[in-house]
Amino acid sequence: MAGKFKSLSGKLLLDSGDLGGSYFQRTVVLICQHDADGAFGLVLNCPSQAKVGEALLANLPDTLKEFPLYLGGPVQPEALSYLHSASFIMNANVLPNLNLGHSLEQLVEIGDAYSNTQKLKCFAGYAGWSPGQLDDEMKRDAWVTHPASLDLIFGEDNDSLWRRILRQRGLPYRLLADAPDDLASN
Repeated sequence: MAGKFKSLSGKLLLDSGDLGGSYFQRTVVLICQHDADGAFGLVLNCPSQAKVGEALLANLPDTLKEFPLYLGGPVQPEALSYLHSASFIMNANVLPNLNLGHSLEQLVEIGDAYSNTQKLKCFAGYAGWSPGQLDDEMKRDAWVTHPASLDLIFGEDNDSLWRRILRQRGLPYRLLADAPDDLASN
């Protein structure tokens, strides 16, 4: 008898140390959607060298042009996604007050009304899993799950996000977090 499906939507996935050499080595992925048809996520800790205004050929509000562009994953690197948070979003689709969007028109609307009470993170590409693929990776312990929060999603220190979360989880994970990128150099 197959186990009951358990959605990972709204959770963070961290490389468990088994993804060395892959795109996902030492990444933190927010799972935005996960159901029987597959999963969609965004890598939170992989900023590109580009700004949103450099990457999108659109008439963007000046407030958006200087936002950093993140590499959301290896799938469709030309695809736009963004996470938007405000003090109240009625129909938030990822977490309370956190919305995932893909529409350039809606992004422009957010930019036109942007204030310091909002948060925004823009991504090129995404992480995607076919039906059952993420579940199989979880069974192989390729990922460590962690509760998502707006502070972790929109925090400033992307370089240390993976290590910082793992260190909070206790000794075995702290050892993983403190291990060198290349164990052969140890």
